Amino acid sequence: MTDPATALPRARSWWGWGWADEQLDDAECTALGARLPGTLPRPLPVPRVADLRVEAPAVQVPRTLAHLVTADPEQRAAHAMGKAYRDVMRALRGQSGRLPDLVARPAREQDVADLLDWAGRHGAAVVPYGGGSSVTGGVEYRGDEHRGVLSLDLTGMDRVLEVDRESRAARIQAGVFGPALEDRLRPHGLTLRHFPQSFEFSTLGGWLATRAGGHYATGPTHIDDFTESLRVVAPAGTGESWRLPASGAGPSPDRLFLGSEGALGVITEAWMRLQDRPRFRTSAALAFADFGRALGAVRAVARSDLAPANCRLLDAGEAAMSGVSKDGSAVLVLGFESAFAPVDDRLAQAVGLARDHGGEPAAERGEPAGAAVDAWRAAFLRMPYLRDGLARMGGVAETFETAATWDRLPALIEAVRTEVGSAAHRATGHPAVVNCRLTHVYPDGAAPYFTVLAAGRPGSEVAVWDDLKAVATEVLHRHRATITHHHAVGRDHRPGYDRQRPEPFALALRAAKRALDPQRVLNPGVLID
Repeated sequence: MTDPATALPRARSWWGWGWADEQLDDAECTALGARLPGTLPRPLPVPRVADLRVEAPAVQVPRTLAHLVTADPEQRAAHAMGKAYRDVMRALRGQSGRLPDLVARPAREQDVADLLDWAGRHGAAVVPYGGGSSVTGGVEYRGDEHRGVLSLDLTGMDRVLEVDRESRAARIQAGVFGPALEDRLRPHGLTLRHFPQSFEFSTLGGWLATRAGGHYATGPTHIDDFTESLRVVAPAGTGESWRLPASGAGPSPDRLFLGSEGALGVITEAWMRLQDRPRFRTSAALAFADFGRALGAVRAVARSDLAPANCRLLDAGEAAMSGVSKDGSAVLVLGFESAFAPVDDRLAQAVGLARDHGGEPAAERGEPAGAAVDAWRAAFLRMPYLRDGLARMGGVAETFETAATWDRLPALIEAVRTEVGSAAHRATGHPAVVNCRLTHVYPDGAAPYFTVLAAGRPGSEVAVWDDLKAVATEVLHRHRATITHHHAVGRDHRPGYDRQRPEPFALALRAAKRALDPQRVLNPGVLID
C-alpha cells in the first residue's frame, strides 16, 4: 500500500495494529497510561524482529515451489500472530510463540493446490492468511504435531476478475484488501458496502472465512448477505457453487465454508452481490440520561422499517471515552443513506422514536450538528492504536462482542459489567473500566460490544487477559449469548464455541474436516480438533 501524501510504500506494524507511523509515541503512551491507575511509569519498548529468536525453517519446499515462499525473519514474524491484545502483548514481551517456517504468496489458484498437496505429503500445517487482522487467534499455529508451519498469504490474488453490471455482482479474488476492492468497483458505480472496523487491513477472503460483520447496524451487513457463490480449494479437491439469487436445493454449499476459518478449505474467489453507491446521507445523535430507556429506543428503531445504516448506542463510559459526551449521558448515533432517494424523513422518524424514550437531540442541547457523530467516527478508527499504546504501558485491554435476544440483554450487560469488572479488580488490585456499546441491532435482539480496561500485573498481562476471557465466556454462556457475533471463533473462542454448538452438528463438522482435509493440515485447532 502507498501513502498518497508521499507516494512511498507505507509500512504495516509487524507487532501491532495498522500502520507503523500511526502508532503512539512514548509521550503519548505515557499520557494515556496516566489515565489508568496502576500502569507502568514508562512504556515498554517497541519490539524488534532482530530481538526474536528465529529458528531455521524446519521444512523446505521443492524448487518448483521455491519462487512462492520466503523464510525472511520479518515476514515470518509478521505472519506469526493476529492483532488481538493477547498477540500485541506477547510481541511486546518477546513471547511471539512459534513462527511459521515459511510464508507463501500464491499468485494463482493452482499454486494454492500445489502448496496444499506439498503440505499434506510432508506433514506441514497450513494457516491461511489474509490481512492478519484476526483478534481471536485465528492465524497462528499453536501446538507441535506438525513438522513445519506454512503461512499461506492470499494477498497476491487480489483482482476483480469480472463485473456483471446487469446483476450487480462481481467475481473477486480472495486476497484483495477492502480499500483496493472499493477503488476497483467505483468506476462501475458499485460498492460491496461491507466496512468492518478492520476494513483497511483485511481482505475479502478473511471476511468470508470468518463470517465478518460490517459497520452497518441493520439490513445487509454480514458478509453472508453479500455472497452469491464461492470457489474453494481443499486438499480433497476444488469446488465452486453456482451463481444464484436464491436456492432451496438442500443445505447451502456456501454455508459450509462461510465461517470455516480456513479449517475446511481455502477460499480463492467469490461472486459477491454489489449495490449502487449511496448518494444521500444524513445522521444525528441523541443523548439519554437513562441507559435502560436508551435500549428501548434502539429496540423501537430496530423494529421499525426505517433500516438505519448506523444505530449505535454508547453507554456513558463509552460515550465519554469516545469524546461524544461529557455529562455522563448515553448517546445514540443514527445514520441513514441511500443510492436512490433523500433520507431526511427516515432520520426524522427515527429521531421521533428515540424522543419517545427520553432521547434528546444534540442540536437541542446546544451542541454543533454532527459533532457527536464526527467524534464517534474518529474515535472508532483510532481505538485500536490507543489499545496498543495502553499495552505498552502494561495495561490490559480486552474487547469482546456477542449477541442476545432483547429479553436477555439488560441482565447480560449488567452481569458483564459486574462480574468481569470484579474479576479484573481481583486480578490486578485496581478498579477496572467496563464499557458497552451496541454495534448491530435486530428486531429480536442486539449485539453488545464490551471494552474492559485495567492495569496489568507486570510480566503477567497475558495471564490476566486469559482470566478475563474465561470469566466473560462463562457469563455469555450462562445468559445464552453467542461467544462471538462477528469476530470469529479462532483459537481464543474455542472453549465457548465448543459449548455453544449442538453435538450432532459437531459430529458433522468433524466428518467434513476428515473428508476435505484427510491429512489434517489446514489451520489445526480452529473450530475443531
